[in-house]
Amino acid sequence: MPDITRPDGAVIHYETFGSGPAVLLIAPGGVNSEVGMWARGAIDPIAELASEFTLIGMDQRHAGRSWNAPPHFSYDLAWEDQLAVLDDAGVERAQVWGGCIGVGYLLRLIQEAPDRISGAVGQDPVGLDHTNSPATFHQMFASTLQLAREHGPEAVVRSATKDPLFVRANGGGPFARRIAADAAFRGEIAAMSREDYIGLIEEFAWDIWPDRPPYFTVSEEWVRGCPAPLLILPGSDDFHPTSVARKICAEAPDARCLDVDCRSEEKRAATTETIRAFLREHAA
Repeated sequence: MPDITRPDGAVIHYETFGSGPAVLLIAPGGVNSEVGMWARGAIDPIAELASEFTLIGMDQRHAGRSWNAPPHFSYDLAWEDQLAVLDDAGVERAQVWGGCIGVGYLLRLIQEAPDRISGAVGQDPVGLDHTNSPATFHQMFASTLQLAREHGPEAVVRSATKDPLFVRANGGGPFARRIAADAAFRGEIAAMSREDYIGLIEEFAWDIWPDRPPYFTVSEEWVRGCPAPLLILPGSDDFHPTSVARKICAEAPDARCLDVDCRSEEKRAATTETIRAFLREHAA
């Protein structure tokens, strides 16, 4: 279970499973894009595909065991982290399977390093369109901000130490993993003024969920020329609009959309085999 240290001091954790052609896994979960989130979904790539592929699961900075990162978010740093993981694993060229925010990550990774990515599975793409707004995504920080405004950062620290999984307990904020694990950082957060902490969280919210429709991380124009083949599993809620998934499939040169209910009990086995066949076809 290797850890790598990035130039800004962030420590990025990743794990490898199985053997065969490499697939980088960028987990769902928004702020909590971490390896453990895969087991919560209808299809767990680690359980399903490790017999045939080398699966490289990573915790994005601030998530899981990659909690030791400076308290700011940047997609510029994220794609560089992802390439650094591939480098450390000795993988020159791989496919990517991303879920939720992981689709935003993988599109940016393909844009920045097209020669390193031979294909991608995009599960529940996040995005902005007529069905939602940035406020849809920023709402998850409301409990954090309310705690800080009413009771100060000390209350956020108490929430984070009680339950450090932000997607389950929003009160602890996006740095909950580090607050729970790092006593020195915990003290720094508790000592911040309310105004400074609120400003930090609001900045984080806009950095991770910018007002950049429809894909957050890349432009519509770029997607129209995306060089990698894509297999898209559409979402069906405000965070993962079906219309955003279908837009990717309509505009990317080599993209295929599965049915919205492709992970239903009746279709799950067939969908798993479709993903397996796609990864076999585009293995680096």
